[in-house]
Amino acid sequence: MPHLDIVTNVTILNGVAVLSTLLQVVTQCTAKERNRFLVPSIAAFILILLGYVLFLFLYIMKDPTDIKMAIWVGLAVGGSFFVSLNWWETYFRLIIENSSSIFLKNLCRDMTKCQNMLHIFSSLLRITVTACVLGAYVPLSKMDWDIVKSIPRRETKIIAITIGVQLISSALCHWFAVAACKMHALRRCFILPLYLASLAVMALLIIPVIVYYQEYRISLNGTSINFTGYCNDIVDGRNHNLNGSVFPHLVLDVTHTLCFLDMSNITDIGLLTGSAVSWWIGLVLATLHLWYLSLYRIQRTQDLFIRRLYEGAFLEQSLLLNTRFDIQTTERPKQFTPLEPVKVFLCATMWHETYDEMLKIIISLFRLDKYRPKKKEKETSDVTFEGHIYVDDAFRDVAGSQGRHVNEYAEMLVEILREVYSIFVNMDKGVFKKQHHVPDQKIVRTPYGGRVALTMPHGNSLVVHFKDKTLIRHKKRWSQIMYLYYLLGWKIAAKYYKRWGKGGDEAELMKQFKKEKHNTYLLALDGDTDFQPAAVMLLVDRLKMYPYVGAACGRIHPTGSGPMVWYQKFEYAVGHWLQKTAEHVFGCVLCSPGCFSLFRAAALMDDNVMKKYTIKASKARHHIQYDQGEDRWLCTLLLKQGWRVEYNAASDAYTNAPEEFKEFYNQRRRWGPSTMANIVDLLGSGTLISKRNPSMSKPYMFYQLFSLACSILAPSTVILMIAGSLSVLLDMDQNAALVVAVIPPAIFLGISFKIKSDTQIVIAAVMSILYAFLMMIATIILIVNIVKDETIVTPSSIFILTLVCTYFIAALMHPQEVGLVFFGLLYIICIPSAYLLLAIYSMVNMNNVSWGTRETVTAKPAATPPQTQAQKAKSIFTRLFTWVKCCGKPCWKSSAEEPIVSQEKLTVETREPEQQPQNTIVEDFQSHDAKQRQEAFTHRHQCWVRQLQSLSKDMRLREDTLDKDEEQFFRELIIKYLKPLSDSKKKQKKMADELKELRNKITFVFFICNAFWLTATVVLQLLGSTVFIQVPKIDINLQYTGQYIYIDPLGFMFILSFALLVIIQFFAMLYHRMYTLIHYVAFLDTEPEKQNQQQVKDDEVGDRDGFMFPSLLNRSTHATVV
Repeated sequence: MPHLDIVTNVTILNGVAVLSTLLQVVTQCTAKERNRFLVPSIAAFILILLGYVLFLFLYIMKDPTDIKMAIWVGLAVGGSFFVSLNWWETYFRLIIENSSSIFLKNLCRDMTKCQNMLHIFSSLLRITVTACVLGAYVPLSKMDWDIVKSIPRRETKIIAITIGVQLISSALCHWFAVAACKMHALRRCFILPLYLASLAVMALLIIPVIVYYQEYRISLNGTSINFTGYCNDIVDGRNHNLNGSVFPHLVLDVTHTLCFLDMSNITDIGLLTGSAVSWWIGLVLATLHLWYLSLYRIQRTQDLFIRRLYEGAFLEQSLLLNTRFDIQTTERPKQFTPLEPVKVFLCATMWHETYDEMLKIIISLFRLDKYRPKKKEKETSDVTFEGHIYVDDAFRDVAGSQGRHVNEYAEMLVEILREVYSIFVNMDKGVFKKQHHVPDQKIVRTPYGGRVALTMPHGNSLVVHFKDKTLIRHKKRWSQIMYLYYLLGWKIAAKYYKRWGKGGDEAELMKQFKKEKHNTYLLALDGDTDFQPAAVMLLVDRLKMYPYVGAACGRIHPTGSGPMVWYQKFEYAVGHWLQKTAEHVFGCVLCSPGCFSLFRAAALMDDNVMKKYTIKASKARHHIQYDQGEDRWLCTLLLKQGWRVEYNAASDAYTNAPEEFKEFYNQRRRWGPSTMANIVDLLGSGTLISKRNPSMSKPYMFYQLFSLACSILAPSTVILMIAGSLSVLLDMDQNAALVVAVIPPAIFLGISFKIKSDTQIVIAAVMSILYAFLMMIATIILIVNIVKDETIVTPSSIFILTLVCTYFIAALMHPQEVGLVFFGLLYIICIPSAYLLLAIYSMVNMNNVSWGTRETVTAKPAATPPQTQAQKAKSIFTRLFTWVKCCGKPCWKSSAEEPIVSQEKLTVETREPEQQPQNTIVEDFQSHDAKQRQEAFTHRHQCWVRQLQSLSKDMRLREDTLDKDEEQFFRELIIKYLKPLSDSKKKQKKMADELKELRNKITFVFFICNAFWLTATVVLQLLGSTVFIQVPKIDINLQYTGQYIYIDPLGFMFILSFALLVIIQFFAMLYHRMYTLIHYVAFLDTEPEKQNQQQVKDDEVGDRDGFMFPSLLNRSTHATVV
């Protein structure tokens, strides 16, 4: 190529499509259908060959006796043909698909399996060949290696810079090209720029040549000179010294390549232009099919490009020719083939939520129903939805009643369903138009309690399951097990088992079953989660496009008001900005929160996942790992089986956060130990997991080990920080300050073993306030010392400045959340409370395995006055008569499945109403609907079915029966997995003792590690004159002051490790933000416009329907959300 002109060098690169065009013709000819791009492919092949003919004629006929030039021209043509062999795979696979040769099919399958090894081998071979060519060029050109080695330093630097720019620019171009395809900007941001790239390069090189030539002609004041004379006088006669600007020499070098031709001769210009245009148009026609290429949202790179590598020297040609080739028929354009339709089960668990909390989740479900309406039978949809709500502990005893009644939370939920349904069914109607009535819905008795089945306004179904804790095991994990086995076992697996029992083909049934469970997802929700439909679709995209993703979670935003919520807003933000993105980029997310996470059915049904999730806690450590953080444990099981767990920052969900200090501490008391237990479990099986899960590499496991070590040593690190603050504030010795800093937490630790948890929280709250003032004063003093000492190279200043800078830049990378940085000050002054006092509280109360939030205190039953024999007989006959008249069917009881007529079972002790959820403020009010409900349901002898039916006339609940097979399924499920726990007091006491013993062991290890860390720090401070690290003192302007700062080795290693950890997380965040932007833009560009307009926000619901449905708004103003 150094012997060819610049125009040919640029445009001959387009000629590498010659073999691709030929294979396109063969591929389309072997297809069984007529192809619409057959003629463009033939024309492209002819034009590229024409370009080569014109090129050969131009150079060979210029001087037929020049054998050396003929050799160079032949090498150029041959080299371009060899380069064109790079992109044969995409066409070869299509040819084999249309071929009947078994040998070719086996060859293609084997090549696909070993594709990575082939690419590695071919890359090494190409490197070897390139090195040999370069090595042979010197002796063949009769050059001396000494001349090559004696290239001046400046020229060497220019060559190195040129190569570096080419490498970096080609890598960036490839990345942005892939990003453009994923963002569905294929035509305007991928094809068109690559078409114009060679033209732009040629214009960039030729225009300066013309400008310099014209300027020279003007400078001659009318003296006639042609291009050949310009080459002889200026180009060849120039001074080759590069002491001045490089650009004029570059322009003259480009001009020199054209001096071989007579640019004044129209024939030479015509031949040169003809060959260039033929090659370029040939490339355009060869890649014309790309304008009609169908892509999925966030298309996988391996499905978009055939080869994973790209050619840096032929970048635009490589990207265009390496893109997937689809055969387009002439009858109609090739339709976009969507991915397999998926089914999403939305599963929400509830327990004692407030009115506003229930309202959020119900509106979100109905909003999703409007966003993705259910299609008709003959129509297909890419995503179908089905909602399920599981209400724990939904029944209560009522004195003198036939069976149990649903509690006030269940009644509230049914009322919300009625009101929200009436809003959405009339949402598109005017205020003064005739309103649609809510259609009748179903109410069904079940072995676990009961259910209400609704068909939402746009066809999707929603089922509310009311669980009776006397019939089925309660609490969140068991509700999850219930819907896992019901939805995956009964709704998916059971139907294939029935078909197999009727003689169905086992192989075909297994294939269909595997396909369905792979395309079935479960969206885990909490009872107070608020989300938009787009958030669900973004999670669905991850699982649809990447088959090894077993779960994906979104960005969780805590809601509420008050300082505790402000702290959690910033804490959640930092955790998602840095920690979760680092886990996603370098490995897998360790915890996909149960309030908003999408799980793949195939992953949940994998070995040792769903089955092991049903294990009842039989050991003390099981209570910590299994029941205190069930979502994290489920992810641990998925990771052990090789599934990937991801995080999507564009998928936003909102959930209520604790507003009170006590509730916050109790929540974190569960989360902290369970987090450590699951991480230790993963690290203990690190070698096995690294082999089974390709995303969980050993470096990533080491990263988690380091993070765990930082978490364990956090209390002692905070104490050292407090000691440093005290030494500066009180001007005292560092060792004395350390002793003073250790005393308060040590006393708190000691007395926490003897006092109640509520008292511990009160003491922690008081100490948190004191520590907050201390941190605020210390921060001010730190800033003053930085200004006073004119240096930032101190451990404390580096720590604080690194935190502030990292958090601020991370906030700028999240423009919608940048306002959260104002809560950062609160977060910093609360560090002692969150990382010291809370750690002590969590460790000391590890034996407390209660939930800690939303707890209710059940009053003791009041004594029932004795009844006479006549009163008892009259009561029995009255209840039996009412039961036969109103219910007609038995209510399920835990001890028997027959109608309850026993005297002992009919006599129920009167209980006082349950108290409101802990830390929840609910004002005492009685709305008009509540009065109607009380008037409608005055017969306490009626069962729960009649109770719910009497709530409202707007949405009538018609009683239906449960399918016999489904009923039998639930009975067997309850017996096998979900039978109510009935441990004896002896077993409970034994488990309590084991929990205390485990608490003592872990607390000892936890705090002995911190004691060792503090002791080592004290010893090094005492030996400060002999053991230290000398660091140059740098002022605020980052200038060396000539002085030194002496830091102990442990402090230096901590600062260095912390800085390294933050830097790793920061770069992971940048990488993750880029791909989040790509996904979000692709979603906006591909989601149907009509569905984007149908997204309904909560404020729109209120503004639109406040006139027609005042009870919905009035009721919500009386409750305060937790």
